[in-house]
Amino acid sequence: EPTTALDVTIQAQILDLLRDLQNKFGTSILMMAGLLALVYRTKLGIAMRATSQNQQVAGLMGININTVIALTFVIGAGLGAMAGVMVGSYYGIAHYQMGFVLGLKAFSAAVLGGIGNIPGAMLGGFVIGLVEDLTTFHCGADWKQVAVFVVLMTVLIVRPRGILGERVAEKV
Repeated sequence: EPTTALDVTIQAQILDLLRDLQNKFGTSILMMAGLLALVYRTKLGIAMRATSQNQQVAGLMGININTVIALTFVIGAGLGAMAGVMVGSYYGIAHYQMGFVLGLKAFSAAVLGGIGNIPGAMLGGFVIGLVEDLTTFHCGADWKQVAVFVVLMTVLIVRPRGILGERVAEKV
């Protein structure tokens, strides 16, 4: 059967899309690995974790709390900017409201995985993406937000600290 120019064009567009998604996935993996390395392997990461646990004690240990907090926000803004660039390049448009739903999904992923747990937030993001895709495939796109909400509520009822959340000792 002869191949038409339209078939070749569609195949080329599909290959371009797959290559683009592969690049974005690789960039995401590198960003997550870099964040984990920063938080768990550097002095700044130690200072960030100490500050998050107890600001007063961290300050007494010689950590400049204001600098750590400011750098944490700078890192978060940088990661958010990279995510915005990737999403904007995927959709081919950038709009000031396009990150609102993604922000809600990111917050849901952090809650689902366990607040304060970076690998948990990553796992929560993958779970949310998988639930959305499976729901869209089986029930339609209108139900994907409902399915994510049901999964989130179920996990919070069964395991209130999230999937990888840890029991935290109560401060007395």
